Amino acid sequence: MEIATPPQTGHSFQDAPATPPLFAPPYCAPHEAAQRLRQRGFALLDAAGTAHWSGAAPQALQALASAWDDLPPDDYLLDGGSYRRRRHASFEVQAGAIRPVAPRAHWQPLQYNALHGGIERWFGPILPEVLAAPAWRMLVGALGALCDAVFAPGAPGVRWFVEAHQFRIDAAGGIGRPTPEGAHRDGVDLVAVFLVERGAIKGGETRVFEAASPAGQRFTLAEPWSVLLLDDARMVHETTPIQPLCPGDPQARRDTLVLTWRRGGFQGPGL
Repeated sequence: MEIATPPQTGHSFQDAPATPPLFAPPYCAPHEAAQRLRQRGFALLDAAGTAHWSGAAPQALQALASAWDDLPPDDYLLDGGSYRRRRHASFEVQAGAIRPVAPRAHWQPLQYNALHGGIERWFGPILPEVLAAPAWRMLVGALGALCDAVFAPGAPGVRWFVEAHQFRIDAAGGIGRPTPEGAHRDGVDLVAVFLVERGAIKGGETRVFEAASPAGQRFTLAEPWSVLLLDDARMVHETTPIQPLCPGDPQARRDTLVLTWRRGGFQGPGL
């Protein structure tokens, strides 16, 4: 595994060149994803791999992207920024069946989110037409099968508690931070990060590290509907800030879909 080089001290992100190097993601074939997760703690699929693995046609996946144009602001950012917009949904998955649950707050303990942990955050719900789209349900079904195979082999019928987040990081006005909390884990079993769109930006490099060692790898997701799959217990992850290639460009943004899968219940203040 490549050793991830930390940012050089003495240089601000604003000093980054207009066309920084983009380290290619180490994609694998769809049939290798489960084994990669077991062996390395993470796996990456390109757009074609995501479509093949989920059974969703590329055009159907791309049709979901318009839902990112109607995200309300994230009013909970504690770094003083206004660059993030999002929607949220929760549901349970068991033996391939998907059951939505009533709108609920997103909550994380401070040990996993030092910036926003310990508070209930209520976000606008993901729209019903998105949750009902066949491509969405195929993605969720594929992730459920992967969780069963990797985290609960030989234990059919595990109930998964799933949270979905639509994110838009808007850099038209300057710096946008995909992970303002820094390098972190989420306190779940699996984290899936789908890149939906990357437009007219620099930065946004993803870094994954082994929680038990300094070993890590860095790469930039640039292909719409490529996905990073993470064993959250083993891996720490972050994405570096983004800036517009041209100041004020309204296309300077990074859209992602993040789904977290957890056994035993949703995270909450009582757990």
